[in-house]
Amino acid sequence: MPQSGAVIFAKDIRRLADFYEQLCGLAEVHAEGDHIVLESGAVQIVVHAIPPRISKAITITQPPAVREQVPIKLFFAVSDLAIARLRAAELGGHVAPAAKEWEARGFRACDGHDPEGNVIQLRQRLA
Repeated sequence: MPQSGAVIFAKDIRRLADFYEQLCGLAEVHAEGDHIVLESGAVQIVVHAIPPRISKAITITQPPAVREQVPIKLFFAVSDLAIARLRAAELGGHVAPAAKEWEARGFRACDGHDPEGNVIQLRQRLA
């Protein structure tokens, strides 16, 4: 069982789970009608459906409105930011251009968002 994790509430759990699975290298380990569990060795992400009474009032635009006014930003390791940038776009998300990347403590990072507008950060280990 992973030591840490997060729950991401989503309007479209399948689309969001596919995004994190394909972009961040997480594996689907469990699925039920209202949630999908993704894991890597160290972390577990549960993509959980927003309750219908709340979900019906939420509209996800294309592209999604970025939800920047939240107190948490999840970050994920990727092997290559340039490839992740292209893959994120194919999956309905976005990663900022290379000009917005920055470096710290042995990694290069760039912010972006998932298909529902949740802000994420991707990190690539520096050689």
